[in-house]
Amino acid sequence: MSAFKELPTSYTASGKPRRAGFELEFSGLSLDAAVKAVQDILGADPVEATAAECTLRAEGLGDFKVEIDWAFLKRVSREYAADEEQYWVEPLNDLASTLVPIELVAPPIAVQELDVLKEISDALRAAGAQGTEESLIAAYGVHINTEIPALDADTLGRYIQAFCLLQWWLVDAHDVNPARKISPYIDLYPQSYVETVLARESMTLDEIFEDYLEHNPTRNRALDLLPILAEIDSERVQRTVDDDRVNARPAFHYRMPNCHIERDDWDLTAPWDLWLTVERLADRPGDLRTLAKEYLDARRMLLSVDRSKWVTRMDEWLNDHALL
Repeated sequence: MSAFKELPTSYTASGKPRRAGFELEFSGLSLDAAVKAVQDILGADPVEATAAECTLRAEGLGDFKVEIDWAFLKRVSREYAADEEQYWVEPLNDLASTLVPIELVAPPIAVQELDVLKEISDALRAAGAQGTEESLIAAYGVHINTEIPALDADTLGRYIQAFCLLQWWLVDAHDVNPARKISPYIDLYPQSYVETVLARESMTLDEIFEDYLEHNPTRNRALDLLPILAEIDSERVQRTVDDDRVNARPAFHYRMPNCHIERDDWDLTAPWDLWLTVERLADRPGDLRTLAKEYLDARRMLLSVDRSKWVTRMDEWLNDHALL
């Protein structure tokens, strides 16, 4: 049995098992040391490598990329990959390892096969990887890219409402690192957006696009929906968001969790379990409507909902309904 709990809706509308990809940011290792740790678990050979990134192809799973998360260094390394005189690239590589994280990008994997990621994170820890608490600047995190069950408005709308109801609670549940809280990369949805979507008993795709792109025209959200919206209509997204980093895919881009890879008692099942709270609430449309009404009714004159009280309310509700 996998250490990763199954999704409440475990198959897509096409009948295939849903998959999830993970991205881990960490420091404390050179690129070569990180690649070796991953390679030892996968038993895979590099299919592409530069001074700043390496792709390992694992049979039956897909491509795992280990890279220095520095766009300039990666681009220049690719441009000069055939140049034997890359003497200036290596010092930049060494410097980057102290200033920016190494990133492991895993392919979408069926939930029952995610245990390999636990093995990889254990190997990286043993090699000396350090996570969120290592840097006050880089705000290292974990990204979870879970495949959406279907691309229809009802399904997407339920996930949006579930996350809007839970986002404050999730910040506390993840114990998001202060450096990450103040970074622009994992901003929560603004209250104007939350109240707009919770007021809708149902949503059309047009309404989902209009609401999201008006209030969230950026990748920098704790739950970034731009990949899913681009999968549905990339041109519509591009008209509002001029960012070539938006990659169309039928998966949520959940960016809130810390990366505590340095801790012996931590692994990727911890952030996964909290993401499952969103999944479980999204799977209960009746409760979504009840909670949405309660949230909107809790607004105070000229003020939004009291954050602390709502976190307490959601914690009680989730426990009462055995969703944790």
